[in-house]
Amino acid sequence: MSTTITPVVSLRPVVLPAPGRGEDLQVRVCAPATGRDLPIIVFSHGFASSMNEYEPLAGYWAARGFVVIQPTHLDSATLAVTPDDPRYPDIWRIRIADLKRVLDELDHIEASVPGLAGRLDRTRIAVAGHSWGGQTASTLLGARVLDAGGFPGEDLSDPRIKAGVLLATTGTGGADLSPFAAEHFPFMSPDFAAMRTPALIVAGDKDQSALSVRGPDWFTDPYVLSPGRKSLLTLFGAEHSLGGILGQGLTATTDESPERVALIQQLTWAYLRSALYPADPSWTDASAELVTGSHALGRIESK
Repeated sequence: MSTTITPVVSLRPVVLPAPGRGEDLQVRVCAPATGRDLPIIVFSHGFASSMNEYEPLAGYWAARGFVVIQPTHLDSATLAVTPDDPRYPDIWRIRIADLKRVLDELDHIEASVPGLAGRLDRTRIAVAGHSWGGQTASTLLGARVLDAGGFPGEDLSDPRIKAGVLLATTGTGGADLSPFAAEHFPFMSPDFAAMRTPALIVAGDKDQSALSVRGPDWFTDPYVLSPGRKSLLTLFGAEHSLGGILGQGLTATTDESPERVALIQQLTWAYLRSALYPADPSWTDASAELVTGSHALGRIESK
């Protein structure tokens, strides 16, 4: 599979006014230096991360035609918001608001990045996220958070989002949570029954989370329990960092694998191309290459 590779313009921080948040929202924008009618990916980072990471994904997607916008959420280690901060219990909600704010402020973002004005295709927007960012992203796809009584909370889906990629995204809560997670992350109780927007779910078969009493299959819940058109990429031997999607040399990566990261780059790009451009065969072609490879790094299933 091949496609045109374009030089990338990257700018950070682009500051979006955020009244009531406690501080304005900072985002990083990676965009192709050339081209028009560019599709958009809004990316939500994992716990304590920031807009400065996930370069293997952001850079790859941008070099191949996407504008990638990465907000820094309040839980980022770069902001030092502690659990005793009055905003902390609502950080999961503020994360969702951050993604929606990015969509609301596309005019501001265009104007802030030299040469980007007038080049976005606002009819083709995807959301992606890793770990906690995957749960954040899933709400824009239609997932809901169960309340203390076990009932689905409000619908926070966004019709501007046409497709998603959920990487190492946590599964259901309740009895599936470890005691630590149940005490500290009560919002980690997603309900996927209304997550109808098309999405690719990526899970590692060695991703054993301390947040769950289940095994790595916990991370397949967004696929198994959601309706609509979905695909699941299961990566052999992958742990929570999926081989190093946050970037090189990070201690969080316990399963460093350039080959696995390359596969994720190719397949996530191909999926979003075909999801946003239904006539594009990239996903079909890339899926076939994985299936027919003699040394497969994973498997794909779809429904």
